[in-house]
Order: sequence, then structure tokens, then C-alpha cells
Amino acid sequence: MRKKDDTLQSTLLNSAREIADTEGISAVNIRSLAEKAGVASGTVYNYFPSKDAILLALTEEYWKQTLLEMDTIISKSSFYEQLLEIFAFLKEQISQSAGKLMDSLGHAQPAGQMRMSSMHSSLEISLIRLMEQDKNIRKNIWNDTFTKEQFAHFIMTNIIILLKENVSDITFFITIIKKIIY
Repeated sequence: MRKKDDTLQSTLLNSAREIADTEGISAVNIRSLAEKAGVASGTVYNYFPSKDAILLALTEEYWKQTLLEMDTIISKSSFYEQLLEIFAFLKEQISQSAGKLMDSLGHAQPAGQMRMSSMHSSLEISLIRLMEQDKNIRKNIWNDTFTKEQFAHFIMTNIIILLKENVSDITFFITIIKKIIY
């Protein structure tokens, strides 16, 4: 079997993103992707065996980019205010392309959820880093039964639940965070 070309795979993903952005997610398929990228349909199948595989790769790439962008939008100094910024940013991303991509995965949703676990881990690492930067968080609260890692997981899990439930006001959640760690 021939080695896959990373450049061509990147070209195919960029073409798929262009199709999704200009014509809608439903227009993304093997044939339209091959036409847009200027390759044969069989070539696309070498990289993506199905439309779901294309959408899954697009979703994963989108979330990786979103997490990178998330770091640039954080402007507040306190952890709880940063959580408000993160929540608003993620909510906006989901209301745009990310939510539509995730909803379009069809049969690939279980695989998409498994791949999202790596995104969750990245978000948890970011949360730990942000907590460590906030000098107002009590230092004596962390121990073997209450770790930063567990707390970051708790926060991330609840943010995901709040996003799924389309909650707009997370004041109560932020109040809980403040009461626990400040």
C-alpha cells in the first residue's frame, strides 16, 4: 500500500472545509471533495473511506483550532472570570460551525465522542494552567483527595453539560467555583 501524502490530506480537508462553509455541510461528499481538490474520487477514498470520516476529521481539526484560539481570547486575570470567557467562546463556536459539524456526524458520532476525549484532556490541561496562574486561589486546598486535576475535570464536565443544555447564564456555576477555591 502506498504511503499517504500529508500535504494532499491537508488539501482535502481544506477543500472539505471550503465546501462546508460555502455550500453547507450536506454538500460535503466524496465526489464534491474530489472535484474541489482536483483529484479522482478513488484518491479521496484512500484518505477518507466515507463522508462520515471526512466530517469526523473536519470536526477534530475544528476543535483543535478552537482550543488554540481559546487561549488568545482570555483577557481576565482571575480564573473564574476566565471561565466566563471560555464558556462564552465555546458557546459561540458551538452555535456556529462546530455544533453543525458535530450534529452531522451521523454514524460516526461514537467515534467523534472518543476523539473528543483528547480535546477534553487538552481543555483540562488549560484549566489547570489557568488555575496555577491565579494567585488568589487558596494554595492549601489541594491535597491527595482534592487535586487540581480532579477539579479541572469537574469544571470541564460541567461546562460541557451547560453547553449541551444551552444554558446562557452560568452565574450559579461560577459562584460554586468561587466558594470552593477562593
